[in-house]
Amino acid sequence: MKYGPDDQVERDTPDAPFEQLTAILRARLERGDWRINRAIPSENTLAGEYGLSRPTVRRALSVLAMEGYVYTVAGRGTFVANREPKAPTDPPD
Repeated sequence: MKYGPDDQVERDTPDAPFEQLTAILRARLERGDWRINRAIPSENTLAGEYGLSRPTVRRALSVLAMEGYVYTVAGRGTFVANREPKAPTDPPD
């Protein structure tokens, strides 16, 4: 399923809650809800907003960090990464 930036996590779908949250937050990041190098809401805030546990939020943020959307600074929070647009790859010669 595709999730948009304004969606909520639903319990009656085949997708795991962390997968839904990952897709929702990815859509929010791509829409520009938060500025580059600025903190996104805390794990506690996101957990409350989406009705999830902190470990579920942490798992979603971990996926987004692996994808290069965010980065974490210990003791400071999670921040929006500066993602360069990907150039199309040329076919090999």
